[in-house]
Amino acid sequence: MTVERLVRADAARNREKILDTAREQIAAHGPDVGMVEIAKAAGVAVGTLYRHFPTKTDLVTAIITERIEQIGTRIEGALKRVLAGKTQARDEVLGFMGQMLETAASDHALKTAALALHFDTWHSDMACSPAVTRAISALERLVALGRESGSLRPDLDSSDLMLLASTGPFDYPPHARERWLELVRPGLLPQL
Repeated sequence: MTVERLVRADAARNREKILDTAREQIAAHGPDVGMVEIAKAAGVAVGTLYRHFPTKTDLVTAIITERIEQIGTRIEGALKRVLAGKTQARDEVLGFMGQMLETAASDHALKTAALALHFDTWHSDMACSPAVTRAISALERLVALGRESGSLRPDLDSSDLMLLASTGPFDYPPHARERWLELVRPGLLPQL
């Protein structure tokens, strides 16, 4: 292995260590935890942290982007199952809503990190990112398939699902989250 590859591998490990530690520190201490504290907890020099993430916003954005990429992969998997005829779009959309609620309820670092970003920063930096575009595109196709099949309400779109997913009762106990889902599900289905 060349020296250059070793340096790149070390940089990748440091970046992952910083992201893992930042999630832990933000979850434990809130969004105001300092970059110096994150660097110390990660066992890296402050300069190393700033080489990877020049600002706190860059660090928080990276945490959120990772989660959005995972969500996008999940939605794409659901879309593939529907296109292959293994499941129905309606079932995948309803399952997605439950998964999003539980993920947000259990991922305290993501929830706290998102609060650290101002809406304008999220809107300008994240709205056009490849991860967001990919996730929304797959979700739009999934919802369109459900509308076309008549199993989802004809006026439903991906922004409706994102609104619901972002306003769920994340801090409530599991039985309250399940009740919320029971109340929301009929609103996603065609009206009789």
